[in-house]
Amino acid sequence: MNLALFDLDNTLLACDSDYEWGQFLVTRGVLERDAYEAQNAAFYEQYKAGVLDIHAFLGFALRPLAEHAPEDLDRWHGEFMLARIRPAMGAPAKALVQRHLAAGDLCAVVTATNSFVTGPIAREFGVPHLVATEPERSAGRFTGRVAGMPCFREGKIVRVEAWLAGQGRRLQDFPQSTFYSDSHNDLPLLELVTHPTAVDPDAALAAEAARRGWPVISLR
Repeated sequence: MNLALFDLDNTLLACDSDYEWGQFLVTRGVLERDAYEAQNAAFYEQYKAGVLDIHAFLGFALRPLAEHAPEDLDRWHGEFMLARIRPAMGAPAKALVQRHLAAGDLCAVVTATNSFVTGPIAREFGVPHLVATEPERSAGRFTGRVAGMPCFREGKIVRVEAWLAGQGRRLQDFPQSTFYSDSHNDLPLLELVTHPTAVDPDAALAAEAARRGWPVISLR
């Protein structure tokens, strides 16, 4: 058995689900447009530039989960999937996932975006495992805080290793391990697998992939 890990935002998806979720809540009137849009855009630019303070961002991104009832969040997420996510799920990305599943590989989506937003998306792709940033819950509601380490940069390694350890496995146990990503923020995990693959990469990752001779593919 081999291991196949997929980044989600701008890799399998032709959008950033975290950013789009916030924008969707703005269009639904759940969040105030001017204040939220400006901050959401600023954090997204910081992420692309590689200077994002993940804890500051999560304090911002998880707050709407804490401010609304679970049933409202679930209803909005269903609408979000129809309006924003399914149109961003291209046939090449679905085919890539299916090739790995058909080969009997152990497959997981590994994403910095929180599991409330990304869980239904991973299921829609048919990926059986999700390694994501976990929002804290208490008494059936989100608290607005993070549970454990964010699944971001080096944190992706920690979280993947913990997920594998829960199955009695280690990364080095797999004859081949592949990680697909678009972002230079994922270099720590890309450097650890046997088959790092850049997918529609940002400029920094494209340059690094060229320098190291990593394969570059497009799912667009």
